[in-house]
Amino acid sequence: MKQIPETPSRLRLLQISKLASAPKWQIETMRALREPLFLWFTHGQGRITLNGCTRGFHPHNAIFIPAGTLHGFQSMTRVQGTAVYFGEKHGLDLPEQSLHLRLRDGAQQAEISNIIDLVQRELDGQRAQAEKAAYLQLALLGIWLDRHCSEHREDGAGSLTKLNANERLTARYTALLEREFGSSLNVTDYATALGVTPTHLTRACRASCGRTALALMQERRLFEARRILLETDVPVQDIARKLGFSTPGYFARAFTQHVGTPPSIYRKSRKDATPHIHM
Repeated sequence: MKQIPETPSRLRLLQISKLASAPKWQIETMRALREPLFLWFTHGQGRITLNGCTRGFHPHNAIFIPAGTLHGFQSMTRVQGTAVYFGEKHGLDLPEQSLHLRLRDGAQQAEISNIIDLVQRELDGQRAQAEKAAYLQLALLGIWLDRHCSEHREDGAGSLTKLNANERLTARYTALLEREFGSSLNVTDYATALGVTPTHLTRACRASCGRTALALMQERRLFEARRILLETDVPVQDIARKLGFSTPGYFARAFTQHVGTPPSIYRKSRKDATPHIHM
C-alpha cells in the first residue's frame, strides 16, 4: 500500500480562536501530531487532555505538546491565543515531556508574548532567512521552558502538575496506543502489555479523562480514518487494513456508528467542505 501523506509540516502560527471554530471532531478527538505544538492561551477557558489526563486551562496558560503525544482540546468560553506548530524538522532542543504551565507572573507572560510576536513578525515579513530567524526565537522558547521546569522542580511550586496513579497508567497506555493504534491489538492486549487487567485500565482511563480505554482507542483510530478520507484518495479497504480493523465491513460499521455516515459517503460529502485543521 502506498504511503499515506500528511499535510505538509513546517513552522507556522495559528490563532487559537480559529482552531476553536473548527468542527469539534478536529480539535476534541484524541490524536497526535508528528511535530511539537506550543499553545499560549491569553483569554478564555476550557479543558485539554494530554496523554489521557484532562485538566482545565485558563488565561496565561502555556502548554507544550511533544510530537507523538495524544491530546484533545475543548473550549468552554471564547478562547484566544496562539498555537505554534514547530514543523517536523525544527532541529531544536525541546522538552521530551508534555508541560502545562500556569503563569501568574506578569514578566513571564510578557516573555512568552514577546517571543511569539517576534516569530510572527519574521514569518510575516518574508525577509531573507525569515524562517531561520524565527527558529532562533523558538530556540529561546525552548530554553525558557527548560528553565521554568527546572526552577519549579527545585522550589516545589505547583505550576507543574503531578500525576496520580491512574493518570500515570493512562499516560503509559496512551503512549503505547499512539505507537500501536494501527495494529489489531485490543484493550486486553494493551492491558496485558501494561501489566494490569482490562478492568483496571478502563477504570484508570475513566478517572483520568472521562473516557474508557476502548473509547480512547476508537477515537484515535477514527480520527486517523477521517483525516485519511479527507486528505487522500486511498481506498477504504486499505484504510481499514492500515488502522487494524479485521475487515473493511467492520471498519465501515464502526465508522458509521461513530460518525453517522459511511466512509465513502463521508469522503464524498466532506472533501470540499471545511478545510481540515491539524492540532
